Amino acid sequence: MLRLLFFAVALVAAAPALAAGDVDTCRDLGAEPAARLAACESVIADDKITGKSKAAAFGVRGEALNKKRDYDGAILAFSAALGADPDNASYINSRGIAYSNKGDDEHALADYGLALQFRPTFASPYNNRGLIFMRNGDLSRALDELNSAVKLSSKSPNRYIDLTNRGRLNTLLKQYDAALADFAEAQKINPDSVQILNDRCITYTEMARFDEALADCSAAIAKTPKPIFPLTSRGNLYLAKGDLDAAINDYNEALKIGPNNIRAHAGRGQVYEKRRDFSAARSDYRSASAALTKVDDTDTAIARRLAKERLAALMAALPAPSAASPPVKPAPGSTAAPAPAGGLRKVALIIGNGAYRNVRQLDNPPRDAKLIASTFRDLGFATVTLAPDLSRDKFFAALQEFGAEAEKSDWAVVYYAGHGMEVGGVNYLIPTDAKLAADRDAETQAVALEQVIAAVSGARKLRLVMLDACRDNPFEKTMQHTIALKLVSKGLSNIEPEAGFMVVYAAKHGETALDGEAANSPFATALAHDIKEPHIEVRKLFDIVRDDVWTATKHEQQPFTYGSPPGRDDFYFAGK
Repeated sequence: MLRLLFFAVALVAAAPALAAGDVDTCRDLGAEPAARLAACESVIADDKITGKSKAAAFGVRGEALNKKRDYDGAILAFSAALGADPDNASYINSRGIAYSNKGDDEHALADYGLALQFRPTFASPYNNRGLIFMRNGDLSRALDELNSAVKLSSKSPNRYIDLTNRGRLNTLLKQYDAALADFAEAQKINPDSVQILNDRCITYTEMARFDEALADCSAAIAKTPKPIFPLTSRGNLYLAKGDLDAAINDYNEALKIGPNNIRAHAGRGQVYEKRRDFSAARSDYRSASAALTKVDDTDTAIARRLAKERLAALMAALPAPSAASPPVKPAPGSTAAPAPAGGLRKVALIIGNGAYRNVRQLDNPPRDAKLIASTFRDLGFATVTLAPDLSRDKFFAALQEFGAEAEKSDWAVVYYAGHGMEVGGVNYLIPTDAKLAADRDAETQAVALEQVIAAVSGARKLRLVMLDACRDNPFEKTMQHTIALKLVSKGLSNIEPEAGFMVVYAAKHGETALDGEAANSPFATALAHDIKEPHIEVRKLFDIVRDDVWTATKHEQQPFTYGSPPGRDDFYFAGK
C-alpha cells in the first residue's frame, strides 16, 4: 500500500503543473488586448477561480467575440459571466448588444430592460434601446430613450456617443437645430470623432447648407484611410445640390474602395435615374436591394429601402415581355442557343476561378465551369456566358452585365467554382487578384454573395445560384485576424435568402467541398449528369445531386440548398 502511494505521489510530481489563472492581467483595463484575453482564458480554464473574477474573464471573452462578430459565442460568454455574477447589469447590457447585432431585437430589448432593473441610472441600455427603435423607424420612442441616455451620461467620457446618436435621430426628425447642438456638444468631448463630421454633413445637406456640409464631409474624408462612408455622404450632398458629375465621381470612388457598399450603389442609382439611364439605375438598385444580413445600421437601412422602392418603380415601368419580341443579342463572351419549346428564356453565367495570383492555384474550377457551361448549352439556354479567372473588377462587371440579361429572362442561373469564405457573418467569393492580408480586406477585395444574388434577381421566374466554393481557405496561414476570432477556414456560413431565390452550396455550411481525384469536382460531375435527366423538378433535382455527391465522396461532402423558387410553379431543366 505504501509503495502504491509513493508511486502515485511521484507521478503527480513529475506531471507539468497547470498554469494558474492570471486574474490581475485579466482585470487590467490597460493591458495589451491579446495578452489580456489570453489571461482571461487562463482564468476561465482554472476551476479554482470562481465568483466575480471568473465572471470578469467571461465578460472579456464576450467583448472580444462581440467585436469580432461571433454573436452566438458572445451571448454564451456573457451568459456564463452572469452565471458567476448574476446581478451584474453590465454583462446583461453587453449580452443585449450581442443579441441586437445578431438581429434578435426581442431578446436584446429584454436584456436592456433587465439591466435597467438592476441599475436604473445606467445610460448605455437607454442608448442601445434608442438605436433599435431608430433602426426600425420608431423615432418617437427612440428619442425618449436617447434623451434618457444623454441625461444619465453627464459625467461619462462616452457621452459624445449618446449625443451623436441623438443628433442623427434629430436629423431624421427634421429637428435640425437640435441636431447641430448635439453635434457641437459631442465635439467638445471628442474633437477628433469622424462620426460626428459624417453625421453633421448629412444634417447640413438636408438643411441645404451645402458649403458647411462639404467642409464636414471633406474633413472626414481626409481623416479616414478608406473613406467609403464620408465619400458616399459627400456624393449624397452633391446629388442634393444637383451636381451630378461630382456626385457620381464620389460614388465611383467609394465603390472602388468598397464595391459591395449599399449606400454608394443606392446613391449612384439615383444619379443614373436622373440621367435617364434606367438600365444602369436598375443595376445599382439591385446591388443595393439584395440582402442576406439580418441587421443594417440606420443609414444602410435607409439606402436599402430607397433602392428597393426605386427598383420596384423602374421594373413596373418596363414594357411587358411579348412572345413576338425579337431575340435579345447575347452579351459579349456568351453563346446563344435556340429557345426551348416551352418558350421560356433562360440565361446562365458560369464562373470558374482557378488562376489565383497570390495563393495556390486551383486546377478544377476552370474545367468545372467549362463542363457546366457545355451542359447548359445542351439544355437550350438562350445565352451561356463562360467567364473564367475573374479579377475583382471583371467579376463585378460580369455580374452587372448578367443582371441586365437576367431582367429580360424567365430563368437566371449563376454557377461559381473557386475559393469562397465567410468573414464576420458575410459570405464572399474570392477573385483571382485578391491578396487578403487581413480578414477585413474581404469587404474591399472580394465579392459579397449578396451581389451574386442581386445579379439573378431580375429574372421573372427561377433565380438560382450554385456555389462550388467551399474549399479550404488558402489565406488562413498568412491572414491577419481582425474581425473573426477564428476565420472560417472550411466552407461558407448558412444563409436565409429572400423568398423566390434558391442558393445551392456544394457542401453544407462550415464543411469543405472536395476537388476530387477526377478532372471535375464531385459536385460539378453530379450536377452535369443529373441535370440532364428529364422530368425532374428543380427541388427534387438538387436532392438527387446531394445524394450522388454524398455517395461519391464516401460521406465526406454533402451539398445543401437554401431558400426555394416560387412555390406555385414547377421548374424543369430537361423535359416538361
